Amino acid sequence: MLYFQMVIMAGTVMLAYYFEYTDTFTVNVQGFFCHDSAYRKPYPGPEDSSAVPPVLLYSLAAGVPVLAIIVGETAVFCLQLATRDFENQEKTILTGDCCYINPLVRRTVRFLGIYTFGLFATDIFVNAGQVVTGNLAPHFLALCKPNYTALGCQQSTQFIRDEEACTGHPDLVLRARKTFPSKEAALSVYAAMYLAMYITNTIKTKGTRLAKPVLCLSLMCLAFLTGLNRVAEYRNHWSDVIAGFLVGISIAVFLVVCVVNNFKGRQPENEHVHMDNLPQMPMINIPRVESPVEKNHIAAFAEVT
Repeated sequence: MLYFQMVIMAGTVMLAYYFEYTDTFTVNVQGFFCHDSAYRKPYPGPEDSSAVPPVLLYSLAAGVPVLAIIVGETAVFCLQLATRDFENQEKTILTGDCCYINPLVRRTVRFLGIYTFGLFATDIFVNAGQVVTGNLAPHFLALCKPNYTALGCQQSTQFIRDEEACTGHPDLVLRARKTFPSKEAALSVYAAMYLAMYITNTIKTKGTRLAKPVLCLSLMCLAFLTGLNRVAEYRNHWSDVIAGFLVGISIAVFLVVCVVNNFKGRQPENEHVHMDNLPQMPMINIPRVESPVEKNHIAAFAEVT
């Protein structure tokens, strides 16, 4: 199973690479109306000039959850050793019945592996949506630079679908056709949601009833501000950001709830039924149904007595 999971991870990384850095998948060419006000916003400049540049966003999305999970799992492991609760931790048999992977390594690798898989899965979902829809950015016309005279745009209601209508830089025009859903919004909210759910389900100390909500809401607020910044800088529409939020939240919730089981560890041994006791257990437990005759007999006996 480990090799199978490694193959899946490698395939996910390769697919994300082909979406991101190659032209294997052709972007849908969406048309536009002449002088459409929805796409006439000024060009805000390259992505590096944004208030939340890609380098900063990707570094935080990749670094902060990894560091938080490593620190959290180390603290949980040390507390379990201090309270002599080591036997109730997860163990994975490596060879035979004597060799086990350390529970700290087991949980950390699992949580980080699932988080990394989710990052690439989010990137794939976002890129697939951008390629299929080809939605135009708010500043599309500033980069497209269409020749309205040659296109015969006498009225603003005339629809242009010609691929050669743009005279701007081809790379910039292609980037302006890939905005739905917003990748920055999806990655930021995925990282925030995954880390917030990890903190909520892992930290169980009594003194964190207020600290956990504040920390989790702060993470979600940063993700929300990232999406808000994309709209304020005319890099994405509201619909792009909302769709990115939905993609990131959906992937994070699915991985946490269905794959890592809310970060729960192994259940204590006394809660499991041994296989040796299975033959002694009844297959079906049929409830006793009281007979009406017996019920009337008991009632009559109670009246006589």
